[in-house]
Amino acid sequence: QVQLVESGGGLMQPGGSLRLSCTTSRIIFVFNVMAWYRQVPGKERELVASITNKGNTNYADSVKDRFTISRGNAENTMYLQMNNLRPEDTAVYYCNSIGSKFRWGQGTQVTVSS
Repeated sequence: QVQLVESGGGLMQPGGSLRLSCTTSRIIFVFNVMAWYRQVPGKERELVASITNKGNTNYADSVKDRFTISRGNAENTMYLQMNNLRPEDTAVYYCNSIGSKFRWGQGTQVTVSS
């Protein structure tokens, strides 16, 4: 069973930057379009960014030009570079494939506040 582990969250002031990491227990990126999602309590999980095995990326309008999704040199690692953070980016961030094929991890909390 694939395990997804997210890390790198924290408390950041508006305008700051964070880099989130996603590590999987198995090599799945080659075979799946991978994505970052986020969820705020009481709201549905939202797709933030996705990346194909060829490196093609897509972003939600709310994060376009601020966030960058990428895959690491290791075949089981993925990143989300978040710049110019805003309070509305506050959420728990998760990684998974498009279509959420795998069991959700614990996520990593990102809080943007002054």
